[in-house]
Amino acid sequence: MVGILKMFLRRKFTSLVLAEHNNVKLNPIVYSAVNATEYFNDDITVLVAGDTCGTVAQEASLIDGVSRVLHIDNRDLKYQLADSLAKAIKQVQQMNNFKRIIAGSSNFSRDVIPRLGGAFGVQPVTEITKIMNEDCYKRAAYAGNAIYTVVFVQPDVRLLTIRATSFDKNPVKKTPAPIERFDAGDVKSAMTWVSEEIIKADRPDLTSAKIVVAGGRGLKSKEGFKIAEELADTLGGAVGASRAAVDAHYCHNELQVGQTGKIVAPNLYIALGISGAIQHLAGMKDSKVIVSVNTDPEAPIFSVSDYGLVGDAFKVVPEMISKLKK
Repeated sequence: MVGILKMFLRRKFTSLVLAEHNNVKLNPIVYSAVNATEYFNDDITVLVAGDTCGTVAQEASLIDGVSRVLHIDNRDLKYQLADSLAKAIKQVQQMNNFKRIIAGSSNFSRDVIPRLGGAFGVQPVTEITKIMNEDCYKRAAYAGNAIYTVVFVQPDVRLLTIRATSFDKNPVKKTPAPIERFDAGDVKSAMTWVSEEIIKADRPDLTSAKIVVAGGRGLKSKEGFKIAEELADTLGGAVGASRAAVDAHYCHNELQVGQTGKIVAPNLYIALGISGAIQHLAGMKDSKVIVSVNTDPEAPIFSVSDYGLVGDAFKVVPEMISKLKK
């Protein structure tokens, strides 16, 4: 009886990390989510739910810090639609009674976590940048100009998303954690998946790239934006953009960095022709080294830059590329 009670108490205070993936490979954000979860000092379970996603479960089992992997293989979870996934997670929670469910902050978690909040009657805490203790967290507000301290007082399961750029990525271990199959039964979605268009990119993913070259309105046109792409290719980095460049149709909106775009924190961030509006700074100011090129010496981007050059990007960048190629 004592043994059963101890097992119950241990399982009640474990954490569940939701694995974002494409049925082939984990999104790197999962490694950061596991790292954040280690702050709670308890067992970590990763849930891999999808269709024929066994390789993803194996990858998750090799993340350092993971105690076990729950693997759900179901055709209705192929596209991980929020209502189907929420049904599966509810079943997992009923069987395991996790104290907290955690995911990296992304479009995936922004879709699933609020739905779980409605199902469990719990207010999620999102975009966590620092964990103070098991019920106290820091999160940014007002484009990063204010930091909230949030204390969770409900007795229910905690629903949390973490900002991946605020946490390290856990390394891979040699010995895999055990993988347990879980039968979720009927999780059919009320929505119908119509189609998807996958654009294969030769460059690194923007959110996980170590080097990002971003262009702004100062590059003047779609043709002018190509110098940012050329510099990124020379450095082996990803391409980003300010909202002004996206709104002017210099590039695709998936490249937007900022409060309403993607949050990045590469080792090197090069800003070309970007003035540095507060919404843009919120998405890149945690970069390790920031280099800016702008014709305006008063541009706000220089206030967060480690290195700044007042000059014309159309003159400076070709010279940079020439020297880098030598």
